[in-house]
Amino acid sequence: MSKVIRIGTRESQLAMWQALNVEEQLNQKGYQTKIVPIKSTGDIILDKPLYELGITGVFTKNLDIAMLNNDIDIAVHSMKDVPTALPIGIVQKAVLERHNPKDILVYNNTEFLEGQGTIATSSLRRKAQWLNKYPKHSISDLRGNVNTRLKKVEENNWGGAIFAKAGLERINVLPNNNIELDWMIPAPAQGAIMVVCNENDKYSCDAVSKLNHSESEICCKIERDFLRTLEGGCTAPIGGYAQIKNNKILFEGIILTEDGKEKVEIYTTLEAENIESLGKELALQAISKGADRILKKLTPQ
Repeated sequence: MSKVIRIGTRESQLAMWQALNVEEQLNQKGYQTKIVPIKSTGDIILDKPLYELGITGVFTKNLDIAMLNNDIDIAVHSMKDVPTALPIGIVQKAVLERHNPKDILVYNNTEFLEGQGTIATSSLRRKAQWLNKYPKHSISDLRGNVNTRLKKVEENNWGGAIFAKAGLERINVLPNNNIELDWMIPAPAQGAIMVVCNENDKYSCDAVSKLNHSESEICCKIERDFLRTLEGGCTAPIGGYAQIKNNKILFEGIILTEDGKEKVEIYTTLEAENIESLGKELALQAISKGADRILKKLTPQ
């Protein structure tokens, strides 16, 4: 059996870049493909911060529906946007080789870093970590696709705004006026691309599985299991980053209150074994250090 694999994607420039990247890799392996753009809730509702939309999966839900309705065969996602529990019937089949997972500050000036100022972000994780380091600063919400957000930085009198470096690099819009925030722990799976399929579509599942990058898959699994165990949605102030070096797992994680005043951090090096349960074990370590106290403050009463 052979067929044209319909690749579902959001319509933004960055999402299309990711889908075209997957298409190119599948074409190189002899598969026929077609791109199918689909609007997401997160792209349509731009007048509210992400954490006020009240649901997880705001960038993935409409693609899930399209797949379950058999309008597409596979979907390409920024992995950090994907809820840690996939819908019944949809399965992860590939994590592409991860790009730079770090956050950057695109700045209008750097003088504000020494005093008071405003930075823009719609991410609770970025907001909480920034306020932890710069408690005198204020945060302004920033929504829209990458190009829209970059334009807003130019047009406003903020000190700057926070972006994922990988996204700006992928579509070649990384400005010179940026600083890599090496102290900020990224979102679980930031910089990685996930491809999902309908579990009953053996042809597409087999095709996509050939694109999987094992090391990126392992690290992202640890990070997402850490997030899932802490019961944080993808907008919660939780960061997690795993690396494999010299056959060891290096992990750093953080859980904060939304105002950044309280935090629990995990920094550890472990043998690269028992990967299946490692993310959960790291989350339980964080809970033993007081993360549960912070999480209760985040949970609506």
